[in-house]
Amino acid sequence: MILSLQGCMAVGKTTAIRYLQENASYINISYEINTDIIAEINQRRLDKNKYEDYLEIQKLWINKEILRYNKAKDFMCSIMDFGAEEIEFYTLNYPKTIGQSWEIKNALKKELEQIRKCLPTRILFLDASNEVLLKHKENDNTRSRNFFEHHLKYLLPLKRKWFIGKENVDVLNVDNLNIDEVGKKVKEWVDFCIEHYK
Repeated sequence: MILSLQGCMAVGKTTAIRYLQENASYINISYEINTDIIAEINQRRLDKNKYEDYLEIQKLWINKEILRYNKAKDFMCSIMDFGAEEIEFYTLNYPKTIGQSWEIKNALKKELEQIRKCLPTRILFLDASNEVLLKHKENDNTRSRNFFEHHLKYLLPLKRKWFIGKENVDVLNVDNLNIDEVGKKVKEWVDFCIEHYK
């Protein structure tokens, strides 16, 4: 079973996954590690705000996610810190957030078909108000989150519309929850999924 945590930057996905790592050893954790892709993008001087470059960049992300999925599916239960659903969403929606109407669906038809074979069984969308997200970001000195403002203003509204309401998406609002409470709720959700969707 493949599960995935979704939501905005700074909502608490990584913190929740660390809680699982410490309190649910039967779950395989698959972190979104992207340093190698970013290094290749920089080395090739690809610019995500140029159409041809964007297509190349998304091919890199899609190929990496397929490899990650194939490793994760060997376990009884894996949880992804963002999974294939994030790559599909971002590939199709990022251009809109910079005012572009690029043709993506046909240009990356083969790649999108491949990534859709890697979608998780269920997704937990961690949601929070913009005020809480901004507070989380300000309190976290471990990450630069240079893309945060763009994500919050342009991508998050599209992301909520894309995910919330899908049959395999559950929502957890974390506005009034502390770190431990979020971790416990996520573990409860994972355990429920293992019991009911295996």
